[in-house]
Amino acid sequence: MGEPASSEDGAVSDVLVAVAHGTRAPEGPIVLASLLDRVRGLLPGVDVRVAYVDVISPTLESVLAEVGPGVRPVVVPMFLASGYHVRVDVPSAVAADGGRAIVTPALGPDAAVVAAVEERLRSSSPDGPPSAVVLAAAGSSDASALGEVAVAASLLSSSLSRPVVPGYVTTASPSVPDAVSSLRAAGHATVGVASYLLAPGLFQQRLDSVGADVVAPPIGPHPLVAELIAARYRAAVDG
Repeated sequence: MGEPASSEDGAVSDVLVAVAHGTRAPEGPIVLASLLDRVRGLLPGVDVRVAYVDVISPTLESVLAEVGPGVRPVVVPMFLASGYHVRVDVPSAVAADGGRAIVTPALGPDAAVVAAVEERLRSSSPDGPPSAVVLAAAGSSDASALGEVAVAASLLSSSLSRPVVPGYVTTASPSVPDAVSSLRAAGHATVGVASYLLAPGLFQQRLDSVGADVVAPPIGPHPLVAELIAARYRAAVDG
């Protein structure tokens, strides 16, 4: 895509704002920057910016305020389930800006994200996937978000031909350690953890002590996820 696209009202949509949660772990923003560099390579001519809903800046409100008049930005929520931040924080920031932005669906539980999770797990298991897997997600108090994680677990299970159950780092149950213990109690010889986290940080660090045989790294700047972000942008400006 070499030229900016136009939305139906004629406003030019050549700005993509990728909005993430935010983390104090210094490697988190670095990984996100690497991912968005891949997106820039897929969308020449598009101004790709980053924003956060919590912990660190720039905020989504401030990034949208910097977008000039006559431009209708596309906001891509960099979340793997549509919990509170996607349903409340992002729409609130867009409304505060006058409602001009187009907001795409969140990244998960798209099959491309699940494929990236599977690749990370397989790269950590050179002798083949563990006999059972916990899909480790951040957690949410939102039932619909937990349902989306369950969808991702089902997709991963089908692809691996292994039992895959969700486990949560915080807020929801079962916790990742409890999910690992349950699979061991069920008689599975090896239990792995597939990280349903986008970037490294405190949540990923907690996975190292859950008692699994294999712990995969976070999704990170995976090309499949970069392609999904670009596809979300194209769909927004085309339709």
